[in-house]
Amino acid sequence: MPTGEFTVATTRRHEMIDLTARVEQEVAATGVTEGVLVLYNPHTTAGITINEGADPDVRRDLLGAIERIVPRDYPYRHAEGNSPAHLMTLLTGSSATVLVHRGRLRLGTWQRIFLCEYDGPRNRRVWWRVLAG
Repeated sequence: MPTGEFTVATTRRHEMIDLTARVEQEVAATGVTEGVLVLYNPHTTAGITINEGADPDVRRDLLGAIERIVPRDYPYRHAEGNSPAHLMTLLTGSSATVLVHRGRLRLGTWQRIFLCEYDGPRNRRVWWRVLAG
């Protein structure tokens, strides 16, 4: 089973980084033509999601809405001060699954894969595995 890992350096407290091209390269290098890609982010203050990537305003809107949904002034008990980031991650999740067909990711026309940073800047890892079949 082809498996790998890559790092992503984030530069802002909250941002969505398009991973699609990098993930496509990783999948192409495996030689797998049919299967399933699983992406996993081993961090509790960053998420992975699939959403529209054509219009950058979508990313701004999503981050802005998440910032409004998750209050900074709630009386969180977590001592590190990044409880809002944990809650934001809960909303997007830590993984994504994408079909691989004819050696390419089977994403919709406007879909892209994003790492969602909620506690940056940081260096994040993304683990992946392609299940052939």
